[in-house]
Amino acid sequence: MALTDHDTLDGWKDFRRECGAFSIVPVSGVELSAMCGRTVHILGYRLERPEILEKALEWVRDRRNARNVVMLSRLRENGLEITLDDVTREAKGRVLARPHFARALVAKGYVPDIPSAFARYIDRGGTAYVSREGLPPVECVRTIREAGGLPVLAHPSLTGLDAKGLGELLETLKEHGLWGLECISSHCSSEAAYGYLSIADKYSLFPTAGSDFHGSIRPQVELGVQVSDDFLPWARLGVNFCR
Repeated sequence: MALTDHDTLDGWKDFRRECGAFSIVPVSGVELSAMCGRTVHILGYRLERPEILEKALEWVRDRRNARNVVMLSRLRENGLEITLDDVTREAKGRVLARPHFARALVAKGYVPDIPSAFARYIDRGGTAYVSREGLPPVECVRTIREAGGLPVLAHPSLTGLDAKGLGELLETLKEHGLWGLECISSHCSSEAAYGYLSIADKYSLFPTAGSDFHGSIRPQVELGVQVSDDFLPWARLGVNFCR
């Protein structure tokens, strides 16, 4: 099992301990939010020198915090009395992000549920939405490589790119060390997954799988994705056996 939290490694210690309690082999990971005119998520697995990532992650978190301040201001302009303490309380020690804003809006009774909070206020097109700054995808790939990790383009269906655009992105990232393409996830159908497997083969990328589990934020998504024993290159991911 891999933990790939957005823009933080803070959960790794607890994750490794819990995996040990259940005899699960843990794989270190992270998910970096990259920007190139659109949001692109780059996964990093098997981080051998995670300290190298910290400077980049600090930069990303600083930009995220600045964005949060502006979103709070816009919510207040909409007549919604949401404070930083309200959002921090929902985050419970994690990196503050839009899902925690959504939970705070629900807790205050401004919206009935999390999807409504996103649709009305904090998703693209919402009255309090603020675009975010992120590292360029190429820099994310390079940084993960420098940390000894394996960079993977996450859930390509969410990039919004057509086949030509996705191919161009993969070619560019491959030149800078992209290792894999997430072909199976909760975001795509079996038919789409088959297409991504073909794309991974075309660009000589290793296919990976991930549920993109987010707990109560996405209750319809279960933890884990079932794949065959020979689907993933386990040794490359630092796993010495598979069951």
